[in-house]
Amino acid sequence: MADWENLRHFAALAQCGSLAAAARLLGVEHATVARRIAALEREIKVKLVDRRGRRLSLTAAGAQIAPLVGRMQRDTEAIERAAIGARGDLSGVVTVSAPPVLAAAMLAPAIVALGRRHPGLTLRVIGESRRASLDRREADIAVRLSRPTEGDLTVVKLGEMVFRLYASSAYLAATDPNDWRFIGYDKDMEAAPHQAALLRFMAGRAFALRASTADMQLAAARIGGGVAMLPDFMAAGIDGLVPAAPNQSPVAQGIWLVVHSDMKTAAPIRAVAQELRQQMAGGIGRGSAKAKPSRGKIKR
Repeated sequence: MADWENLRHFAALAQCGSLAAAARLLGVEHATVARRIAALEREIKVKLVDRRGRRLSLTAAGAQIAPLVGRMQRDTEAIERAAIGARGDLSGVVTVSAPPVLAAAMLAPAIVALGRRHPGLTLRVIGESRRASLDRREADIAVRLSRPTEGDLTVVKLGEMVFRLYASSAYLAATDPNDWRFIGYDKDMEAAPHQAALLRFMAGRAFALRASTADMQLAAARIGGGVAMLPDFMAAGIDGLVPAAPNQSPVAQGIWLVVHSDMKTAAPIRAVAQELRQQMAGGIGRGSAKAKPSRGKIKR
């Protein structure tokens, strides 16, 4: 019988296409992935990976076996989710993935509140723009700025976050609107409604700064670096920072809470999800807009 850990590492390589990417997915060193795959080849006495210089590719046998191992991986993940979904005790670690712009505003108060009520429960926060996989349990709960459209997921709309153009009052006083420069996200965020609205307003004018986090954008705008599209809950009331175009319509961005449907009944996940909903119901900061939560289940 092949060692499951060896099979799991091979599945990651087949999915990701490189040792480095598989290592990132599994949270191990790339040498560990290579060693596990070599051990699997010895176990089953079949060459799975063609190693030519720095490039790796699956052999014919590897390509045939990879989908079988992939199904085993998905079945194993489903078993893990079902086991966690059956848990009734309020203890253990719950991992929450959220965009950096929301991680501190929503999750810090939730962590404090949950720690007081349920000392056996620990929150692990992934504050990143990358979408952690709920299928593979990279996260147990995700907070998203767009509604997922695929997967066996249960989705609740927490509310809306309002964005508008902000700049320092000194910058606006010293700069003709035709000469404004702008602060925004990297190109991979251009489909986001708030970034798309900024690009429309810019009408071809230049970026002074592109940054991956709203914190960096706010800091640059506050010291006169240009005009940024920022959420009200972060920017409203900051000394020296004012709306740059008061007559411009603000942009409302939905906030969604997402859990895998297999895990929504787990007591720890229910407790964290409820706390996040309460934090949003109370408003995540000055100027946030709230909407009545809506539910939806997405089936594959």
